Amino acid sequence: MKSLQEYTRWKKDMAPHGKSDLRKSVWQLVNSIVPFILLWGLAYVSLSISIWITMALTIPAAGFMIRIFIIFHDCCHLSFFDGKKANTIIGTITGILTFFPYEQWKNEHSIHHATSGNLGCRGTGDIWTLTTKEYAALSPWKRLGYRLYRNPFVMFGLGPVFIFLIVYRLNRKSARRKEHMNTYLTNATLAGLMGLLCWSLGLKEVLLVEGTILYLSGVAGIWLFYVQHQFEDTYYERAHEWDFVSAAMRGSSYYKLPKILQWMTGNIGFHHIHHLDPQVSNYNLQQIHESNAALHDVPTIGLRLSLQALRYRLWDESSKRFVGFRDLKG
Repeated sequence: MKSLQEYTRWKKDMAPHGKSDLRKSVWQLVNSIVPFILLWGLAYVSLSISIWITMALTIPAAGFMIRIFIIFHDCCHLSFFDGKKANTIIGTITGILTFFPYEQWKNEHSIHHATSGNLGCRGTGDIWTLTTKEYAALSPWKRLGYRLYRNPFVMFGLGPVFIFLIVYRLNRKSARRKEHMNTYLTNATLAGLMGLLCWSLGLKEVLLVEGTILYLSGVAGIWLFYVQHQFEDTYYERAHEWDFVSAAMRGSSYYKLPKILQWMTGNIGFHHIHHLDPQVSNYNLQQIHESNAALHDVPTIGLRLSLQALRYRLWDESSKRFVGFRDLKG
């Protein structure tokens, strides 16, 4: 009851700061998409000078692709604009630019928000996470599969390729017609756009520029999603003990990034605020965090500390913390 009362109070405090602002939204579209296109073009042109210049330019370009993804993400929450239609249109366009089908990702991500930290509702829109007891009960082959999945070289090395080329090119079994059609639209548009670019600029050149940008942004995106829920004393409970507010405040980190990275990642480091109220636009998250001291009492991690998350593999229900494979007994 206490957490519900706190949530009601926080929602009331956040309301004045959480509304989308058309001017800010439009400006964010401009300062995200325009630099991305310019950097993409410069990366392509520089191929005739030096591939190393091209590779250097793909790094900030990947950063702007992440920023475009944050806009897409906000549209999926219907928080970037006031109207549903505007969010759907811009969300579909930014989804195409970042290789994600709007309806599919929106539906999966809403499940993530509704079930984050709930041990009884894992498997949709989240990182595959097992408890120590569940892992111990697996067959040797399934243990190997889980170990491979949680290996950083697989998750961050092969993960982007798997996500962009397979996962989000196919429809979910439970998808309805609207989601099916949106996925087909996204795939057809991407095929046409990539085909046109390859025809006009060259297959090798486009694959080198677009492929590198997509891969780098994919690695960064998986890392952000991973580290903001996979930290040592995060929150996991069985369904009968789980509650939304605790999952948001204890199971979502405040990822304290340098200002340039905070800007590039659209303030997604204020993840506890985002999980408390997904209707808050990304450009309002910091203001809400700073306006309420009670919202500061959350798990806070910096860049150096966040690297420790690579060691975490399993949730130990007895100690309420993440552990590595080496911590298992027996």
